[in-house]
Amino acid sequence: MSGQMKAPDGGARDHRAGFVCVVGRPNAGKSTLTNALVGQKVAITSGRPQTTRHVIRGIVHRDDTQLILVDTPGVHRPRTLLGERLNELVIGTLAEVDAIAFCLPADQKVGPGDRYIAARLAEARTPVVAVATKSDAVGRPRLTEHLLQVAELGEWADVIPVAAPTGYQLDELVEVFRSHMPQSPPLYPDGELTDEPEHVMVAELVREAALDGVREELPHSLAVVVEEIVPRERPAKDGRELLDVRVNLFVERDSQKAIVIGTRGSRLREVGTRARRGIEALLGAAVYLDLHVKVAKDWQRDPKHLQRLGF
Repeated sequence: MSGQMKAPDGGARDHRAGFVCVVGRPNAGKSTLTNALVGQKVAITSGRPQTTRHVIRGIVHRDDTQLILVDTPGVHRPRTLLGERLNELVIGTLAEVDAIAFCLPADQKVGPGDRYIAARLAEARTPVVAVATKSDAVGRPRLTEHLLQVAELGEWADVIPVAAPTGYQLDELVEVFRSHMPQSPPLYPDGELTDEPEHVMVAELVREAALDGVREELPHSLAVVVEEIVPRERPAKDGRELLDVRVNLFVERDSQKAIVIGTRGSRLREVGTRARRGIEALLGAAVYLDLHVKVAKDWQRDPKHLQRLGF
């Protein structure tokens, strides 16, 4: 693809491409925004805070623009070794991108967590766009108040309200990001939506299914590791390729194991059914999903456990 596109007035418009880091406190709408901009789920979403554990790259394709969105764990004051490592992951990413999207949900007041992140972003030389997510969840007076509070938090390159579910101002947001991107041909082939390895995406889909509808204590304590993805010699009954996918879910206590498994395994079966649909869509094949729940005592505070679980 050439580096020249047609502008609305008929003239040539340069192609731009670059990286945008999506940051914010837990449950600020980062993953939902990433998925909406990409047009397909590449990052897991949940009503529970702290669901994103890996940096997921989602790729936004437009005629004259390509944005690689780096979705990060929520930045927060760390209470565990895991929390410290997730924060380090985010801060390390900020120096390597062309722009930063700082998500601040309009349905929640600007709080200490937002101010903590704003202070960290003030140290970055990268342009920061303050994005008021969940703007469809509040009335105009509240949104106006929120935007004023956001503007007072720091020196932002832009402030823009959006609503991922309705698509409100998403095209405008892409244009804002585009203005901060360098001139460049596309960095990824057209149609490619993420560069995450398949096993990471599979683990995220299992984790999302396991977190759906559980009590508060579990999200911080659940790690998912894909042991193997192996094709069978014989295809599935419908003729599709059949894959054996073996996955371990790690929790910190026996009581949490009981929550994930449910009465006589009922909940784990639900998790498997839901996750398998997403995995089959991702891999384009029939899947036999084999889930095992294991206890790794206090893994968030144990360096050996963290290393073994990929943190």
